[in-house]
Amino acid sequence: MRDLPADLRGRAFTVHQARALGVTDDMLTGARFVRIHRGVYRLRDTEATFPLLLSAARLALPAGVAVSHVTNLRLRGHLVGPMLPLHFATNRAVRRVPTGIVLHRYRHDLPLESRHGQVLLPAARTFVDLGVQLDDRRLMRVGDWMVGTGLVTLDDLRAFCVESHLDGVRRARRVVTLVRDKVASPRESDVRWRIRRGGLPEPEVNAEIHDAEGRWLARGDLVFRKHQVLVEYDGWQHERDARQRQWDHLRREQLEAAGWRVIVVTAIDLEKPWFVVARIRQALATAA
Repeated sequence: MRDLPADLRGRAFTVHQARALGVTDDMLTGARFVRIHRGVYRLRDTEATFPLLLSAARLALPAGVAVSHVTNLRLRGHLVGPMLPLHFATNRAVRRVPTGIVLHRYRHDLPLESRHGQVLLPAARTFVDLGVQLDDRRLMRVGDWMVGTGLVTLDDLRAFCVESHLDGVRRARRVVTLVRDKVASPRESDVRWRIRRGGLPEPEVNAEIHDAEGRWLARGDLVFRKHQVLVEYDGWQHERDARQRQWDHLRREQLEAAGWRVIVVTAIDLEKPWFVVARIRQALATAA
């Protein structure tokens, strides 16, 4: 059995690329190769990762398409929904769309940018496009993440939603009013969403807390300043980091000594969001 060319390992490739390296058509039909799309293959021992499938889609699609929708988010590092199908956008006519790919067709010119060697639609445009794929909660989560990671400013995101007339813009305009800057994690967005749905006052996000003498105490995740109630999301990294846990304990003691009530919310707590809201409501009522 012939050895396979090393240049084919770890990537997707076309029939023409394989032939140029000495692979015959009979070999491509053998057990050592996997057909991804028409004319596009990978070696069987090459894992079908997201980057590989993305590059395979590029080989199967015509030039000029841009990564869009939830695939755009995944490429940027935010996972929402399943990996497949992959989503792309174009303003050109395409006769055949490969299996496992959704190609969104638009008549207008598409604003483009480059990231990780891929052409994709900008963040604000993607936020509006996702108005047809995500519900309000998940879209708010995405908006918080986009603004928090610096992909787009809150002002620019709001302005784009006002000016846009794309599919999904109605939901995007409604949800963008809920997006905030300084949100540190998607889980904080989840807690804030539950607070809003529970009819509670809106907290400040990642706000500075000082004592009565003006000394800095902490930066809090979700701050009800009037009631001196702080809601913190405690991620699993804190469970594994003893030094972080010790710092959290000391910080909490200082806050409580200054009259603050600290409510810690974990991933397990969010499995019963009504109970999280009840705890916060009780703390606010007690403070009042």
